[in-house]
Amino acid sequence: MRNFKRVIIKLSGEALMGDKSFGIHHQSMEGYAAQIRELVDEGIQPGIVVGGGNIFRGLEGAGSGFDRVKGDQMGMLATVINSLGLQSALQNQGVKTRVYTAVRMEPFAEYYVKEDAVEALEQGYVNIVAAGTGNPYFTTDSAAALRALEMNADALLKGTRVDGVYSEDPEKNPNARHYDSITFNEAIEKQLNVMDMTAFALCRDNHLPIVVFNINLPGQMKKAIHQDHIGTLVR
Repeated sequence: MRNFKRVIIKLSGEALMGDKSFGIHHQSMEGYAAQIRELVDEGIQPGIVVGGGNIFRGLEGAGSGFDRVKGDQMGMLATVINSLGLQSALQNQGVKTRVYTAVRMEPFAEYYVKEDAVEALEQGYVNIVAAGTGNPYFTTDSAAALRALEMNADALLKGTRVDGVYSEDPEKNPNARHYDSITFNEAIEKQLNVMDMTAFALCRDNHLPIVVFNINLPGQMKKAIHQDHIGTLVR
């Protein structure tokens, strides 16, 4: 049985859209907040890194004529909007929450400092870390891996639309093989897209396990932390 006590959860911006084509779906946000509250009630220390693809994605902006750096900065701001929304949803459920940003943005959120973030986790706060790494050309996957290492997390949880890592896209090939567990090297050899390669290399080189799971099934966050057969463990 898995026994993670401190985790960083990567939540995509697209997950916050629910069945909408843009923006934030209130019921989806509340559902994720409820799952995070379950972790806090158990004494688990969760940190959250939220993407911004439901509002703006830097690469798409660059493809539309935006300067890549400006596009990525706009994407960082989108993650802040999502993070403030998730903070509100968590606070509505009685969960103590802090939002940190990788670039200074007071009074909207606190500037991220590792020691402050770790202390907040130990005091029972949920940390939401926004604005990626604060640098262009780095994804929120990379930010999630970096923050997990900085905050000494036991694992990085990546919520997706499917229940783990497959040999092929299971939405295109229903006969694709599901992996309960796989090593970092096997994932590379099989060219499985677990996370972007920068994030993946950070986790591999620093021995940080990744759990890929279906975030849209109620209660899956808690199960992914405790149950070996939920999702895929990359180790």
